[in-house]
Amino acid sequence: MQQSPKRVWFLVAPRTGLMNIAGPGEVFGVANDVLGRTAYEIELLGPSAPIAQTSRGISLCGLRPLPKKPTRLPDIVIVAGSPMKSPPEVEEQIVPWLKRYHARIPTVVAICTGAFVLGKAGILDGRRAMTHWLYLNELRSRFPAVEVVTEGIFVKDRGVWTSAGATAGIDLTLALVEEEHGHQVAMTVARRLVLFLRRSGNQAQFSSALQRQEKEPLKLRNVSTFVLEHLDEPLPVERIAHGVGMSPRTLSRWCREHLGESPAEHVRRIRLEEARRLLEETTLPLKDITARTGLGDQSTMWRVFTSSLGLTPAEYRTRFAVAS
Repeated sequence: MQQSPKRVWFLVAPRTGLMNIAGPGEVFGVANDVLGRTAYEIELLGPSAPIAQTSRGISLCGLRPLPKKPTRLPDIVIVAGSPMKSPPEVEEQIVPWLKRYHARIPTVVAICTGAFVLGKAGILDGRRAMTHWLYLNELRSRFPAVEVVTEGIFVKDRGVWTSAGATAGIDLTLALVEEEHGHQVAMTVARRLVLFLRRSGNQAQFSSALQRQEKEPLKLRNVSTFVLEHLDEPLPVERIAHGVGMSPRTLSRWCREHLGESPAEHVRRIRLEEARRLLEETTLPLKDITARTGLGDQSTMWRVFTSSLGLTPAEYRTRFAVAS
């Protein structure tokens, strides 16, 4: 039986960042396309309805006022990040509205500095939460009842999700889609959005992939990017070569000269790195990890781990899993 669409309300304050709305909104929209139906109905609401001007001067139209007595509340409410010095409309309308209704909304989300709005509404008290790295200390000092998380790019605590910067809102929304519709749908959405890497919530705000990219030569970036984008698929040297615009022979020679390994060894190393990350950061079953990383089956994953690390996947998880 097909589920009814989930109602998603973005609460938009004047001078919000456009990406705080456009990023998550696009994820929900592409998810509708992938699913072939309207799984998410998006509405923009805010105190300056029907128009809100964003922080870069681009105006959003079609906003509805916040209903004083809504006949039906949303399934998901997303508070877009707003300036640190909150416009009076936030204090006078959005915060009181959230105080009154948040307990009846299944999923409450804050993007970036939207966490401060949730903090003012008392929603984060006793919960784990985060925001952009620039404002973590301020969040902690303003709201001592909140357990401020300094590691990661988004966090969920009893139906309340908070994210780091605006782009982390995309990762958070992909996690929401995965929770509702499964990993394959979320990965398809990520690919359609041409994301370099779909990040887990535990990844650092400064990702290791981003740090590596700063130092990698261009060709290595291209090869690594192609492998990461297709990690759960077969990756023979011919396919990688075609994807990065080289001949198989040139790619093999280049990998030997610059990486000291063959293309197949490079792929296996990236698969192993991702499997290690998933074992450390998630509670996913081993069969799901093998599917996501393209390692074939659990016996193959067992052989790769024992030959490379001297540990079975289960032993590795026991030693290195991050406590949840």
